[in-house]
Amino acid sequence: MLAGSIAASLAQTGSDRSAAKLMDAVMWNREPIGGPFALIDHNGKRRTDADFRGKLLLVYFGFTYCPDVCPTDLQDISLALDKLGAAGDAVQPLFITVDPERDTVEHLRDYVALFHPRMIGLTGDAAAIHRVAAAYRAYYAKVPNERGDDYTVDHSAFIYVIGPDGTYLGFLPPGTPPDRIAEAIRPRLAAMPAAK
Repeated sequence: MLAGSIAASLAQTGSDRSAAKLMDAVMWNREPIGGPFALIDHNGKRRTDADFRGKLLLVYFGFTYCPDVCPTDLQDISLALDKLGAAGDAVQPLFITVDPERDTVEHLRDYVALFHPRMIGLTGDAAAIHRVAAAYRAYYAKVPNERGDDYTVDHSAFIYVIGPDGTYLGFLPPGTPPDRIAEAIRPRLAAMPAAK
């Protein structure tokens, strides 16, 4: 019984598989990516994947204490949406934390406000985050600092592109500049049915 509870605890603070195996699954489209989720947004509202049907999603996994990659990529997503103009209204950016212990609803609210006004931050309990990260083949692992009094979270940083019907369309790698993000999703937006 003890071994089972330790394993469950560890599984909820990181991915079950290595970064290399998960990156391989994403980069070579070796496994289904995406799926249903039920999380809590930065306003405390329960949100599911179904809430976003009809929108092109840009899904990003990260954490608010990330010193460099996350804020840079989220800023690039925000700038890309601005470059798209009115067409960008059909895009919903989602930031899903991989650090639910620190990324509370209140903390996420303050954090996503630094980026695009339509950015939605999502959190949940450790099990819910583990499930959604596994569905998207997103790697994350809690890593203690050298002193052992704090931690960071090692994580993959793909931007997942999800169609308006919830199907996985592809990914953009970390560090994709705003012009390239806009260029990559513009044809997807043109192919979407007009809003009624």
